[in-house]
Amino acid sequence: MAKTIVGVEITEESVRAVELTRGANPRIVAADEIALPPDAARDSEVLDQDAVALALRQLWSRAGISAHNVTLGVGSRRILVREHSTQVMSQQLLKQALPFQVQDLLPVPVNQAVLDFYPISQVEGMLHGLLVAAVSETIEDLIATFTKAKLRVDAVDLLPFGLARAAKVLSAPGESMAMVHIGDHTSYVVVTVDGIPQFVRIIPAEIETAAVRNRAQAVAEAEAVLETVPPEPPQLHGRAALRAASASSVAIADLAGRIENTLAFHTNRPGGGPIQTVRICGAGVAVPGVVEALESAIPVQVSPVTAEEVVRSRSIELGTADLALNLVGTAGLALEGGR
Repeated sequence: MAKTIVGVEITEESVRAVELTRGANPRIVAADEIALPPDAARDSEVLDQDAVALALRQLWSRAGISAHNVTLGVGSRRILVREHSTQVMSQQLLKQALPFQVQDLLPVPVNQAVLDFYPISQVEGMLHGLLVAAVSETIEDLIATFTKAKLRVDAVDLLPFGLARAAKVLSAPGESMAMVHIGDHTSYVVVTVDGIPQFVRIIPAEIETAAVRNRAQAVAEAEAVLETVPPEPPQLHGRAALRAASASSVAIADLAGRIENTLAFHTNRPGGGPIQTVRICGAGVAVPGVVEALESAIPVQVSPVTAEEVVRSRSIELGTADLALNLVGTAGLALEGGR
């Protein structure tokens, strides 16, 4: 068995990875993030295999990642996550029965879907848990991209489940904790008890993180070069500046409202319950006004968390604050003992 394990995530803006040592006290030994060109990928979906494979090779080289087997995290609006209950049966029988049980719930034919079931509890002969369904073509494209980069995908897991593993490290016994990852275009909410996911939501919500802003500026500069005009960052004055600031405030307020409503829905639903702590991560946390908006909207303690609070680093620096915030769920993917 390899001495390390690697968690990887592909977003619209970048590919990022973190390599951890195995064992009871894992450590981060390598981590980094490489920007992707426009239209190379969407959240957990590859559009240009060659561009993403090149970025993966650059990531491995620059970060000094030694292992070539990875756990890939996926999380997009096209992935279905919902509660599901079934009779208690062996894992093998459940795998055979699941396609017939859920075929009417899926947005695509069952033979075009990849299914997973995360068991949560067992009551009177019934097994309750979370059903996860993804389009098989999307997963196959991801795996093929890693093969082009000479990497092997050992497992594909839902990114919110990586956040749940991080919550297991952070939470006290019996504590109900919500982990919220605020990404460039998509946010994830997972409510856990003792690190076991009870509820998952994937929320489309775009805010101007540093990655989004940098890409927009890079595209503008490239277009300016093509037009033989010296590239200059756009300047906003007067009413235009006020409109831009207002749009940003509206996006942040909208995001905070969606997260507040999501947590309230879990609290009030049958089988839900109060949430004691909310930990927030992802590059969106660094956007001015986001933390304050969430603290104002959510009636329990809200605090940011970085990957180094989940897994200590071994004599390496995670570079930017955005990277440390982004890698919480990615590091969680690589934590052992999840299921």
